[in-house]
Amino acid sequence: MARSPRSSKTSKTKAASSRAGRSTSQSSTADQPLFGQPQPSPDPTQFVVPHPSDNSKYAEVNKRLLQPFPTPRGAEVEPVLSLADALGDGGAAQTGSIAAAGQIVFHCVGDTGSVRGPASQSLVADKMVADFNEADPASVPAFFYHLGDVVYSFGEARYYYDQFYEPYRNYPAPIFAIPGNHDGLVFNGDRDQTLEAYLRNFCAIQPLHTPEAGALMRTAMTAPGVYYTMEAPFVRILGVYSNVLEDPGVISSEGDPSSPVSDVQLQFLTAGLKRAKADLAAGTFTGAVMIAVHHPPFTYGGPHSGSPRMLADLDHVAKAAGFWPHAVLSGHAHNYQRFTRTVGNMQIPYIVVGNGGHDVTRLGYDRWGAIRTPSQVTPTLKFENYDDRHYGYLRITVNAKLLRIEFHPAEDGSTEKTPDDRVVVDLSTRRLVAV
Repeated sequence: MARSPRSSKTSKTKAASSRAGRSTSQSSTADQPLFGQPQPSPDPTQFVVPHPSDNSKYAEVNKRLLQPFPTPRGAEVEPVLSLADALGDGGAAQTGSIAAAGQIVFHCVGDTGSVRGPASQSLVADKMVADFNEADPASVPAFFYHLGDVVYSFGEARYYYDQFYEPYRNYPAPIFAIPGNHDGLVFNGDRDQTLEAYLRNFCAIQPLHTPEAGALMRTAMTAPGVYYTMEAPFVRILGVYSNVLEDPGVISSEGDPSSPVSDVQLQFLTAGLKRAKADLAAGTFTGAVMIAVHHPPFTYGGPHSGSPRMLADLDHVAKAAGFWPHAVLSGHAHNYQRFTRTVGNMQIPYIVVGNGGHDVTRLGYDRWGAIRTPSQVTPTLKFENYDDRHYGYLRITVNAKLLRIEFHPAEDGSTEKTPDDRVVVDLSTRRLVAV
């Protein structure tokens, strides 16, 4: 999108240069959460902190060692962060306006942190910011939900400015997140603990200006932990952390008593799905319930596989709660993929959107150089569509009756509003509809 220069850009960039990457516990408290800059600025052409190759560090990674889940704040089995709380003092009024408008719109994508330079991230971020120019206030996005791998390659604090704060400096709304494997990945001799910078920037007790933000205004998000329910009008997103392995994703002990990973996330998911079921039945909540997890349960070819044992965990909690999510969102595979899974009479979209700026990875093609869609993978799983050439993001709209998920390629340009793929779920029948 076109941006007007800002006279203070040079001084702010210098200030950011001196502060970006400084790993320290010192942070300044803001009275209220802050988001985008008051004036837009041109996209950067290079990183403030150069990013050398991580190849030697990858050789020092223990590829089998899982990391324990950090304990969330509070004693609740289901930690919750509401959009109203994330917005500060005016949050109740703003979410009230969303409820009165009859729908909510938000963005979703993962795997954003680029190590090559800012161009690919800026491409996606600029198009997301352009969505705030909607003429109808009901169509303006309320937040961005990040599906993990915010910062590559090991979640280092010194790269947060270039890979997170600077790309989204003009994004004027909250950014919720769950961590990906790269946000928690550590190597032998790493001075930082797993998830150290992530917890400081996304799980702060109160809005803070962290050192990683440099001179930019955005304050840290105040999620209660790496797993929690994000609650807003018309939508609840139950986010879990699928740990540090490249593959597969792991959200529980998977029955191994010696595992460093506990089963607390299974308890969380069961409680969250049960509460959602009860609230929908009582009419105290209307809308969609989704699960977000960085590693995808399913993928169709490419270097990243699905996680069948994690899928079994997700199925177990849904059966225990007597309620299945309306959709499951993931990243990790660096492309866009959409599946439809049939469970009884329900049709559930499982969507992978991991092309937010880090990389785009091609899928495995057949001998004719093609992938045929739709393709019936199993009797209950259909591979519907994909995009393995473009960066992009999801634009999701939910009201009391429908869940609409659209994939928007960033290369189409900031003014193009036609998605390349969409799926719509009727929330009452739990079936896909053409709308």
